[in-house]
Amino acid sequence: MRLLGLDPGLRHTGWGIINSKDNKISWVASGNISPKISLSLSDRLKEIHQGLDSIVKKYKPSVAAIEEVFVNINGQSTLKLGMARGAAITACSINEMPIYEYAPTRVKQSVTGSGRSKKDQVASMVNILLPRCKIKSEDESDALAVAICHTIFANSKIHQMNLRK
Repeated sequence: MRLLGLDPGLRHTGWGIINSKDNKISWVASGNISPKISLSLSDRLKEIHQGLDSIVKKYKPSVAAIEEVFVNINGQSTLKLGMARGAAITACSINEMPIYEYAPTRVKQSVTGSGRSKKDQVASMVNILLPRCKIKSEDESDALAVAICHTIFANSKIHQMNLRK
């Protein structure tokens, strides 16, 4: 299975592609889509959508996993994060990919063993689990962690809702 993991955000949308076969995972590619903050909201969302669309066409993942939105104290930030997430989900859906979502605590638990892990702990474990990966940012590391989380739950009956249903 080739899997796309996503960590959506308006400033940086992290993405990571991994292969999973016979309980072994390997890094394929990863990066960030970082629209200029000077762009309008609609143009930033368009860049996220178009960037992910080209990534999906290039790497041809069969499934996507995305981090759920966590609610901030600042409702406006939560709303904008939801919009970036929507642009990412739309790019996957248009390309006929099933999309699964996972809570941030579940992702951290899957990768580090603790749902309260810090970002640097997640990044360290991602580097251990995917030794050839070349991570340049937290968003990229988080996206790969989401992908790893999905590989753990993909063959089990305990997985989150498929967003295409």
